[in-house]
Amino acid sequence: MTYCAAIRLKEGMVFASDTRTNAGVDHISTFRKLYQYGVEGERFIVLQTAGSLATSQAVFNKLQNDIDQRLESNLNTVPTLFDAAQMVGECMREKMNHAKKVANSSVDGAFTSSFMLGGQIKGQPPELYMIYPAGNCIKATEDTPFFQLGESKYGKPILDRSVSYNTDVRHAARALMLSFDSTIQSNLSVGMPIDFILYDNDSLTMPTGRRIDENDEYFNSIRHQWSEELRRILVELPKCPDGYWG
Repeated sequence: MTYCAAIRLKEGMVFASDTRTNAGVDHISTFRKLYQYGVEGERFIVLQTAGSLATSQAVFNKLQNDIDQRLESNLNTVPTLFDAAQMVGECMREKMNHAKKVANSSVDGAFTSSFMLGGQIKGQPPELYMIYPAGNCIKATEDTPFFQLGESKYGKPILDRSVSYNTDVRHAARALMLSFDSTIQSNLSVGMPIDFILYDNDSLTMPTGRRIDENDEYFNSIRHQWSEELRRILVELPKCPDGYWG
């Protein structure tokens, strides 16, 4: 299991992915699930994944090889982000079908991956896409400004309550940190370090991003304050009126 989330806002975008991959309680590994592509000043693209690690890595490798070999069509040359999402979807289906053929299987489940692709190309608005295992995709809107992959249920309530299209991008980044903290607290299959990227719309820069581990001072300060404030507010909530419980 994994947890990835991406938020598209009026002023910027935030992307985050955990790095834990496990095949049982005694086999836990760390793999990157968030990759950045682009050309400084011309385009910025982030790709995140959840699902079959083998399929995901095959897709990442193919996309990077196409860039390195300077093929006519690659993530650094496609005219729109929608075309980029279509390219990822087609590549994913190709790799899934190949894996099924090699394994002599007709079942998709063991080879399934999903992706999120977001960013901006010069002269175009920022966009965020969810790419499904079938290869089709949907785009984030002002009404639905964020997408999640993997173990999403524990962190979703925080984003639902605190993030809208007009939310300040750095406020949204804090909310996303707490979304990950809640998920990590409730599900051992999601774990640190967490890869974070924050992008200011129209900057067309290639952010260095940040890898947050267990010793990150700022992350630990807000997660501890959040926990303390939740306990305090619970105590301060109005008492139940007499007879409320029957």
